[in-house]
Amino acid sequence: MSIKDILESISDILWGPPSLILLFGTGLFLTIALKGLQFRRLGHAFKLGFGKEDKSDSAAEGDISHFKTLMTTLSATIGIGNIAGVATAVTLGGPGAIFWMWIVGLLGMATKYAEALLAVKFRVKNDRGEYSSGPMYYIEKGLGKKFKFLAIGFALFGAIAALGIGNSVQSNTIADVASTSFGVPGWVTGVILVILVSFIIFGGIQRISTVASFFVPIMAILYMGGAILILILNYNLIIPAFEMIFYYAFNPVAAVGGFVGIVVAEAIRNGVARGIFSNEAGLGTAALIAGSARADHPVKQALVAMTGTFIVTIIVCTMTGLVLLITGFWDQTGGLISNVAHDASLEGGALTTAAFGSVLGVVGEYIVSLSVVFFGFSTIVGWYVYGEKCFEYLVGTKGITAYRLTYVGACFIGTIANLATVWAFADVANALMMIPNLIALLLLWKVVVAETNDYFENFYQKGKY
Repeated sequence: MSIKDILESISDILWGPPSLILLFGTGLFLTIALKGLQFRRLGHAFKLGFGKEDKSDSAAEGDISHFKTLMTTLSATIGIGNIAGVATAVTLGGPGAIFWMWIVGLLGMATKYAEALLAVKFRVKNDRGEYSSGPMYYIEKGLGKKFKFLAIGFALFGAIAALGIGNSVQSNTIADVASTSFGVPGWVTGVILVILVSFIIFGGIQRISTVASFFVPIMAILYMGGAILILILNYNLIIPAFEMIFYYAFNPVAAVGGFVGIVVAEAIRNGVARGIFSNEAGLGTAALIAGSARADHPVKQALVAMTGTFIVTIIVCTMTGLVLLITGFWDQTGGLISNVAHDASLEGGALTTAAFGSVLGVVGEYIVSLSVVFFGFSTIVGWYVYGEKCFEYLVGTKGITAYRLTYVGACFIGTIANLATVWAFADVANALMMIPNLIALLLLWKVVVAETNDYFENFYQKGKY
């Protein structure tokens, strides 16, 4: 049995019914407890995240602004998961997987809100004068020493996961697309990534957040612009594509030609797994950066954090999914556009690239290729912050240099590793981070509700914000 087979077997167990119930249950429970706050307060949340920083926040404790915090988070989440991850979800789970990605995203907005709120409330200042936060801190400080084993578990899994999901997975897909589109050998891509990543992460949170704030908006506009153009050119197929999503969310996909059928369980499993990979709601990663925000109330950064899930899943992932369905590259049978040439060997980011190229030609291919490169690179940089915070919790700030060197090493290894093996590792790492974090959120829900009520009763309604 290969390493890939072993990892997939472990992944099947970790992503079994208990974990799915825990994930959906936590999101649903928090949505009910917060009275659908992610829907009622979404407009206010966007205003906080993208509006001008007010004086109360600029004078508050913290390292970076709401906007920079959001951009750093988005740099880690808008990435390969939105391009290659969606392609993987649809090819393995069918069009219905997109529906389950939506459900994960909508419920995940409440989950991410809770993560960020607790992060700010229980953050600490390290010996370098920077704020550190994350599930490990709100587990230890919010639940007490008897739950520290969960805090240690999350930090350990998080530090390792950053090397995989946030690093090797990204560099692997970057190398794959760079080779397919530009003929660049994987090892060359690896060397270039190592040099650039080293320069940025050794500059600390300020340099990382500055780079993210500059690149993320440009990257999002580039990729979404291409997707929107494809949808405009095929506007008559948008409704049929949505019909496919809703139909196959509850019905199996029949086998056609060389395409094997897909059962509903696979649509759910792949939609949930890739949905979590794309928006990270429930993993606790949002909490690892949220505590760095300048905020005079925990709820403000919590609201900003949940907009990231909306942007990533409801907007970006949906556009990718619609393009794949319309062009037919999800199953190599022609899709909604007839007479499309397919290459059944394509997978991940290369598959999405081909889908864009089938409509926009070489321009479409370059749009996705460049998006994969820039998205993946920004994710590697953003996820470094997550890994560092977890590693810092375990060993203190003195070991950060060693972790940085390990991180850039994993970046290179990812460019020459097997894609399937890396993805399987990412699924396992996601689950091992998710479980202790969701347990903590469920046990601390009253704190989340109390802080939320305090903000909207004593601050927001009085017109302070």
